[in-house]
Amino acid sequence: MTAEATGEWHGWRAATQAALYGPGGFYRRPEGPVGHFRTSVHASPLFATAVARLLCRVDEALGRPGSLDFVDMAAGRGELVAGVLAALPAEVAARTRAYAVEIAERPETLDHRIEWLPEPPRRITGLLFANEWLDNVPVEVAEVDSTGVPRLVLVRRDGTERLGDPVAGAEARWLARWWPLGDRDAATAGEDAPAAEGLRAEIGLPRDEAWAAAVATLERGLAVAVDYAHTVSARPPFGTLTGYREGRETAPVPDGSCDITAHVALDACATACTLPGARLLSQREALHALGITGARPPLALASTHPADYVRALATAGEAAELTAASGLGDFGWLVQPVGIPSPLEPAA
Repeated sequence: MTAEATGEWHGWRAATQAALYGPGGFYRRPEGPVGHFRTSVHASPLFATAVARLLCRVDEALGRPGSLDFVDMAAGRGELVAGVLAALPAEVAARTRAYAVEIAERPETLDHRIEWLPEPPRRITGLLFANEWLDNVPVEVAEVDSTGVPRLVLVRRDGTERLGDPVAGAEARWLARWWPLGDRDAATAGEDAPAAEGLRAEIGLPRDEAWAAAVATLERGLAVAVDYAHTVSARPPFGTLTGYREGRETAPVPDGSCDITAHVALDACATACTLPGARLLSQREALHALGITGARPPLALASTHPADYVRALATAGEAAELTAASGLGDFGWLVQPVGIPSPLEPAA
């Protein structure tokens, strides 16, 4: 850290790390993430059902091994991994070793079959699933100054910001490749592309590295990252850094009182691994491929089996929420097979 960032001023990466994961940090609080925001896991048990179906496809691609791993990254309080175990066919569940990866303390009521770890195990054969993990891997924030130079943004514990040193080294190279801050219209026209004052970017290099490290734990199987995402052709001009507290979006203040998150450059993460077969899908495409469509039940069922119709209608509503455009359906899924054909392809 430079002299300019010492004392109470820190880069957003260090400030977020302390606020989320340090002593007394947001993710160590007893209520857990569900006390502050709602993910696909909390929206409907259908999400765990879909992940269980995906794990079964991975199992088939692996030749039904005697031991099948399921790793839930950033497991919260274990809601997803518990739901997946409950949704698996009995024969597959009997062979499944379930791991919840989380820094918080293990919930007392969690299923005894689930192993609670601070980092993923090595030599995984199965499915590593990271739902809304990468968006909480802390990153630096850059902002263009009045002379057109991208500089690191420094922040105090109360959220006050100022500009620090120019972005340099590997971070500057990442920006140039994955989040160029020049004028896109000018660049498209083949002209010089000066950077306008106030443009911002989140430098996703730590997320690329975190994803590559997670994939490296797999011997054979599939790794999936699910997050709010954007691609290089449509980066938001002022970044996406924000906070969540008690179900409401709020200013990102790195004092441990709120979640601090930013959307993920999943296209950059996809190239961080040298393995072939990486694919980006929307959640809508992925869940449709796993049989979660939101289709309404036939109306005739209402007269022949009204209770079944009501249940099917409720299920269709939950599926519709998980796959909705401009909502959860727009989440990105980064799918990386390791030593197997991809078991997840969009429905025709």
